[in-house]
Amino acid sequence: MLYPMDCVSFYKCLAEESRLRILNLLRQGPLCVCHVQEALEMPQSKVSKQLSYLKKHGLLESRRYNNWTIYEIAAADNALFAANMRELEAIFSEGEYAADLQRLSKLDTSIACVPREAGCCDGACD
Repeated sequence: MLYPMDCVSFYKCLAEESRLRILNLLRQGPLCVCHVQEALEMPQSKVSKQLSYLKKHGLLESRRYNNWTIYEIAAADNALFAANMRELEAIFSEGEYAADLQRLSKLDTSIACVPREAGCCDGACD
């Protein structure tokens, strides 16, 4: 959970381009590490490192499903995070960020929609 006094850590999370690219992809919904890797065209080790960093600082949650780790934006209500994501929407719609989303749209990401404890992720599997 990210607390208001942890603003420095929060902004450090946003200060690295690959982490912003990951957040942009995860705005579309939960994804497996392999899908993030393919969409970003980055080595798995770098993607995993950045995902771990974002999770450690409370921006992401993960769950295991068989051999996969599924990541998604943390459900915690955080006004700082929400406000910053709204502000970033303009840059997320162009350049490398748009190209990442285009590559993601060509992938079969159905594995990311696996049953959770409380049911299926947002009903997307129904």
